[in-house]
Amino acid sequence: MSDGRDREVVDSRLLCAESHDSQTASDFIDSQLQLEAEAREALPYAFDHCTQPLGSLRQNLYSCLTCNPPPRSPSDPYTPAGVCYSCSIACHGEHELVELFNRRNFTCDCGTTRLPPTSPCTLRLDPATGVKGPVHSQPPGPGNTYNQNFRNRFCGCGELYNAHTEKGTMFQCLGLAGEGEGGCGEDWWHPECVLGIGRAASQVTKTEDQSEAKQSSPNDTPADGNGNQGDDHEEEHSDLPHGFPQEDDFETFICYKCVDANPWIRRYAGSTGFLPPVLKTTDLPKRADRYHAAGERTEEEIKDGVLPFRNGTSNGEESSGASVPTASDSAPNGQVGSPQPEATPAPTSLKRKAEDDTDTASLASATSKKPKADTTTTTTTKDCYYETLPEPPPGPFSLFLKEDFRDHFCRCAKCYPDLRKQPQLLEEEESYEPPLSANGDEGGNSVGTGSLLDRGEAALNNVDRVRAIEGVMVYNHLKDKVKTFLQPFAESGQAVGAEDIKAYFEKLRGDEQAIKAAAMAGSGGSGDGDNRREQSGY
Repeated sequence: MSDGRDREVVDSRLLCAESHDSQTASDFIDSQLQLEAEAREALPYAFDHCTQPLGSLRQNLYSCLTCNPPPRSPSDPYTPAGVCYSCSIACHGEHELVELFNRRNFTCDCGTTRLPPTSPCTLRLDPATGVKGPVHSQPPGPGNTYNQNFRNRFCGCGELYNAHTEKGTMFQCLGLAGEGEGGCGEDWWHPECVLGIGRAASQVTKTEDQSEAKQSSPNDTPADGNGNQGDDHEEEHSDLPHGFPQEDDFETFICYKCVDANPWIRRYAGSTGFLPPVLKTTDLPKRADRYHAAGERTEEEIKDGVLPFRNGTSNGEESSGASVPTASDSAPNGQVGSPQPEATPAPTSLKRKAEDDTDTASLASATSKKPKADTTTTTTTKDCYYETLPEPPPGPFSLFLKEDFRDHFCRCAKCYPDLRKQPQLLEEEESYEPPLSANGDEGGNSVGTGSLLDRGEAALNNVDRVRAIEGVMVYNHLKDKVKTFLQPFAESGQAVGAEDIKAYFEKLRGDEQAIKAAAMAGSGGSGDGDNRREQSGY
């Protein structure tokens, strides 16, 4: 009895396994369409044209590590190359790629001497033959600039990037200078490295803060309506180190390398349109908070044109005993030094409160009503807005820019030449995007796009009418045969296995074993004669 029950259990498990491994035609089509929809979402643009003929563009770039493997040591010579979105798929789709995102003034390197001839561009026309691809060994764009990102190294720390293990958010510098000029060349930065504290030290600090939070009394933190302790707002930004501005507070940033390469821009730190400087130093949280508290102005002061001094006073009031102490007495040439530890005020959060947002909104409205000549465009050095700005603090720092920062640069005859060298500071840059794929609309697809069903229908539309009719007749004939084959499975509820399908189509094709079986059945088992029949429609 037990053997019979065990056999039944085994048979039921095998049947379940077959059921899990099988699927209906409708399920298969649905899953295929879902996969194709996901692919179109990941690669939404057409990829049938290389951007090289368009010349120098701000565009999405990729570095191919398969064609140009970087050396182990960053100091070793290397020939970097960047390819456009279309070439990354059509020409390097099976290679190891590093996405560099938008880079300005770049011409696609695919099919040039910067890449091996074994990896030609298959999308461009060969100028010698006029035929589309393969193109290789052409001269590269003369205006292209490269940085360490093309070696898969990022940030001031030069760390190798691994998309599978990387955690946290990285920020791209606006890029006011290339690596050869002392800048970063639009590099991507870890927040910890912007502050100069290093990722390892930041992780230790986070661990210590978490331990202190767990040991603190729950009464120290007010509960919400559901009785949950803690500040959800701070948990949301827990990956940003202390002293780094919150993401909602700035539009973009300029790293300390690019700031040092363009020292004239340092003076805008803390002025209208710019956050206070984020200094690159280990004691940054104290110094940054002090600078933020001392340099922040009220709405009335901004309306009146009152600018902040770095010692906690403004140019519209005298320093009092209650002002923030400085080390100016001991600093040479009257420069402001680091604040004394005993006078450090309570840290000021860089995350704006709800009421602060209201004040900022009204402030932006009031500022926007000012004539632009008041803050942006002047014609004489006498009215230079830049000259009214206070001296920046010493030491390297990064500059964080608000959304309207371009409206607050001085454009007088003296300042405009420096500004003109950086077009990205004058107006927002436009990035090239390939045309969107047409999602299967006839005639609008790029290479390899559209569902299999749509591509089959499109191919059928291009077939000769007689052959198309014959093909439809064959399809209908095969459909009827397959339906007859599947009918018993549908009535019994039995799953159709791979072996069943394989055996059935072997019989349809007239394979050797199926032919013998058909011959035996047709002759009553005599086995004489060739009873193979030609299938209609083939």
